[in-house]
Amino acid sequence: GAKRPGRLARFWHTTVGKKAVMAVSGLIWVGFLVTHMSGNLLAFAGRESLNDYARLLRTIPELLWVARAVLAGALIMHVVSALALTRASRAARPVGYSTRDPQVSTFASRTIRWGGILILLFLVYHILHMTLGTVHPRFTELMPYDNVVYGFTMQPAIAVLYTLMMMVIGLHLYHGTWASIRTIGAARPQMHPLKRRIALGLAVMVWLGFTAVPVAVLLGVLR
Repeated sequence: GAKRPGRLARFWHTTVGKKAVMAVSGLIWVGFLVTHMSGNLLAFAGRESLNDYARLLRTIPELLWVARAVLAGALIMHVVSALALTRASRAARPVGYSTRDPQVSTFASRTIRWGGILILLFLVYHILHMTLGTVHPRFTELMPYDNVVYGFTMQPAIAVLYTLMMMVIGLHLYHGTWASIRTIGAARPQMHPLKRRIALGLAVMVWLGFTAVPVAVLLGVLR
């Protein structure tokens, strides 16, 4: 007879399995965002602090590529599970509810899918802009401080785009972190004020941390 799918495959084909994959892959990116934000804030310590940090990351290229592979894999699984859950939800409920439960329906949750698409497009642009330098007006390898300052000074509209996208990321992070906490069983399905405050605090911290750099460049604090 036909070979039965393995345990992991059976788990993936359940709604709980897809939500678990989405939660874990999302939390991996939360960890990256906090780390990336912390590195960015070194700009306020001066040009050499941020540039030295960038050079430090290149001292162990194997580790850097492992991290990139993990992030890429997590991103792919996050998008795939999100699409699968969306299809399953629409198949189960082809006609939308006439009313929504305000306990679980927030602006962040209602916009999370569109926000996810915007974030994905922005991620591609950000890599081309600040990592590869393809669309940067004056890019220099391993000189992130100058790349940030020149990039935002010479393209102020892009600095504004970054600040707006940080709001989108903050909203996505707020709902996504809270949903992930519930999915992995760290909080019961009903409202849990403490866990919501943790998710909100994390989202606000990441939003402010990332927004601080382009705003500081626009204001002339970083030059």
